[in-house]
Amino acid sequence: MMHTTPMPADIGLTRIAGPTGRMIRIGQWLNGNGFADYEHAFLVLPGGTLLEAEPGGARIRPLEEYAHSRVLYVYPPGLTGQQRAAVCAAARRYVGVPYSFLDYGAIAAHRFRLPLPGLRRYVASTRHQICSQLVDQCYQDAEVHLFADGRWPGYVTPMALYGLLARGEQVLAA
Repeated sequence: MMHTTPMPADIGLTRIAGPTGRMIRIGQWLNGNGFADYEHAFLVLPGGTLLEAEPGGARIRPLEEYAHSRVLYVYPPGLTGQQRAAVCAAARRYVGVPYSFLDYGAIAAHRFRLPLPGLRRYVASTRHQICSQLVDQCYQDAEVHLFADGRWPGYVTPMALYGLLARGEQVLAA
């Protein structure tokens, strides 16, 4: 589901310009998500704030910092007020969690079925997360499971969130 006025527990999807955005696009392409305009995901929190993963660690910022950006706000159908509150409560536990560009490579390694010991544990780890993993983990902690396709925990990119919540796709992630 999509809407234009962000509410707590909504997922914001937006573009990242420059070299970082290009690197993320390549990572998403390697993961089978193609090249598209959503390289970043964040979680809307109460009080006009948001939680997002960044290279310096996950942090809470004012939502107004995206006021002049093109942001698509999505959420799973049927999300209740109680679930929204639980997602937001879970989010606060992840402030400071380090960002990991290596997660894109690990997710791609899984997609290509490279036999790397400990890969599943690395992708599922909450000690380091890319933006979309952080958002998905907050939902999982609130017992709201976005993906029902058998994917590994943590096997999610911003475009996977877009495909699921904006386009209604549920493609099996190998």
